[in-house]
Amino acid sequence: MTDQSLQQGPVHAAHVELGATFAPFGGWEMPVSYAGTVSEHNAVRDAVGLFDVSHLGKAVVSGPGAAAFVDSALTNDLRKIGPGKAQYTLCCTETGGVVDDLIAYYVSDDEMFLVPNAANTAAVVAALAEAAPEGITVTDAHRDHGVFAVQGPHSTEVLDELGLPTDIEYMAFADTTWRDKPVRVCRSGYTGEVGFELVPRWEDSDELFRALLEPVRRLGGQPAGLGARDTLRTEMGYPLHGHELSLDISPLEARTGWAVGWKKDAFWGRDALVAQKEAGAPRKMWGLKALDRGVLREGLAVQRDGQRIGTTTSGTFSPTLKVGIALALLDTEAGAAAGDELTVDVRGRALRAEVVSPPFVDTRTS
Repeated sequence: MTDQSLQQGPVHAAHVELGATFAPFGGWEMPVSYAGTVSEHNAVRDAVGLFDVSHLGKAVVSGPGAAAFVDSALTNDLRKIGPGKAQYTLCCTETGGVVDDLIAYYVSDDEMFLVPNAANTAAVVAALAEAAPEGITVTDAHRDHGVFAVQGPHSTEVLDELGLPTDIEYMAFADTTWRDKPVRVCRSGYTGEVGFELVPRWEDSDELFRALLEPVRRLGGQPAGLGARDTLRTEMGYPLHGHELSLDISPLEARTGWAVGWKKDAFWGRDALVAQKEAGAPRKMWGLKALDRGVLREGLAVQRDGQRIGTTTSGTFSPTLKVGIALALLDTEAGAAAGDELTVDVRGRALRAEVVSPPFVDTRTS
């Protein structure tokens, strides 16, 4: 049954034809899987997977000095990059909480293209619009573009078959055309594999998705849903907003302090984050790898010698490692370190787990 209150992306009909199972995510009806999460996960690690992530937000900040304005608001330092490059960054509150994490595309000094998470797009757009000086326009372009991720060892070959550019540095992008239609191609992803993210116009998305699907299948790959996207990102230790990042979880706690421009004079939440950095974050994200049979889930108590020292924020079965894994926020005072053995309370059962410094598997983005 379709929930009529949920939004649907530009290639929803293709997902139905492919036999996808759906679930609500961030206000959108999204494909969770097609052939099965494990099969799709393995296809990305071994060959290539095609994800439709058009639910992700899109926003354009334009006007004289748009990049400088965005730099004054978001955490990362745009001075480290320039036009044609993209950057992972965070939108924080003045208390250091995270409104959202997002990708910022540096189009020009006077134009930034932002890709926040679906559920947080309105909040990010509203915060930027309220703070924007005269002459700077912040536009919600959520339904102006689709977004596809082509991820895996054969992703370059897929794009080559469509005549799309692939000679792109990691976290750089190229604006090009496909069948005389504009599309932005970025060398990025959320899986830890070599891959690209494509941003076509909304009205061109269905045609491009179906065209991508042909070489994906020919090269041994599959369409992949949000189930595989979650297992892949968890294996990499990549944070998901609402789990490892939130208004109550700071970048330092989530191991994303590398995305904070500590040398910048100003960004939202700077004073609070600098203070936390100097004092030491009270919690830190770690990985947990199950030593006993069982699947770890979100919201479980992590214990040492019977005392609770943290909580799991995400958990799943790792198709690559073939064991349960989790991400967890552990109290700094507990002194957890990689290699330690802790227990996780799984419905009253103490499941043994090894502390791991993420990622759980090697990254192959380059």
